[in-house]
Amino acid sequence: MRKTLFKIHSWIALIAIIPLIVISITGSVLVFKSEIDGLLMPESHFVISTQPERLNMDELISITQNAYPEYVIGSWEIFNDDTADRVYLIERESQVWYKFHLNQYTGDVLSTPVGTSHYFTDWFLELHYTFLLNDLKSLPGQTGTVLGFFFALFLLVLGITGLIIYRKFWQRLFTVRWRATLQIVLSDIHKMTGVIGSPILIVLAITGGYFNGAVWYHEVLEHAEEEHHALTKNLYSKNVSFQDILDDSKRQIATFNSTYLVMPLEPDDNITVFGEVNSNNPLASEYANTVSYNKITGEHIANWDIRQVGLGWKVLDSFRKLHFGYFAGLISKILWSFIGLSPLWLSATGFYLWFTRRKRKKQSQINRHNKQRTITA
Repeated sequence: MRKTLFKIHSWIALIAIIPLIVISITGSVLVFKSEIDGLLMPESHFVISTQPERLNMDELISITQNAYPEYVIGSWEIFNDDTADRVYLIERESQVWYKFHLNQYTGDVLSTPVGTSHYFTDWFLELHYTFLLNDLKSLPGQTGTVLGFFFALFLLVLGITGLIIYRKFWQRLFTVRWRATLQIVLSDIHKMTGVIGSPILIVLAITGGYFNGAVWYHEVLEHAEEEHHALTKNLYSKNVSFQDILDDSKRQIATFNSTYLVMPLEPDDNITVFGEVNSNNPLASEYANTVSYNKITGEHIANWDIRQVGLGWKVLDSFRKLHFGYFAGLISKILWSFIGLSPLWLSATGFYLWFTRRKRKKQSQINRHNKQRTITA
């Protein structure tokens, strides 16, 4: 059994070595996406609040529509700190998404609309989960997403098989035979790195695979027979007050704080406000709760409170913080980034060990062949 698992572990590692290195490096960098954005574009990522409260949401929407009439607002990322609001636009009739930054306290436009993978970290995110293959016209639209899903499965199998194969290594987890041969030293380091990192890598594989699988399901299966609706105008009534909606959402769910506003993008859609609530669950995400409103009348339709749903939904919601590692602040982010890089070292040491075993096996075959020829001669 162990020998079979070892072969599966080795061949999957060889097949997936390059994609997993790409996923490893990009993922470890993206743990600090917000911090990197702040360093690379401080003039648009951050805002200095000169007043205690945000401007009226209807006023902010009006500013956006007047500044960019050739676009329709698709969604709006809401911040109540020193991070600028991120507004997502759709070019009329094109279904192409753009984004720009807006000062929510003054209404100042901080950047021009650019593609959603224009900035470095956004491009890195696209590389992380699609390998930049989704935009290639010579390939089916979600090729990169599907490949990302399967490589997440490969990482999951590698983590599980590695823990099973080296399960007894726990007895000498931090012991490396430094005075032994290079192969033995690298073998010990490979085992130690894998055993320590595998639990987190398994979590990353499960959560990453889920995200890619969910995107593929939405884009391919839900829209298998029809394309996304091409927006030429807003699908909500001009009489709807989004500030009233945000204010009402706080009354609908106790301690609700809005974080993301989604406009109706399809004829059957309504207005949805995502948000966070006070919870004893440290893994509850900032998008865990929703309040929906009628796009014509602005009347309240339904609530979704993560504190009142089953365990399964809570687990799925926790995937966001578990994947990006920000559930315990800087400490968990550093740990996630460090362990996220372990496939890079595991690939290097694993390939060296595989190559030396293969080389030794070939030499043994040659020696046996020469010995046989000597005997027969």
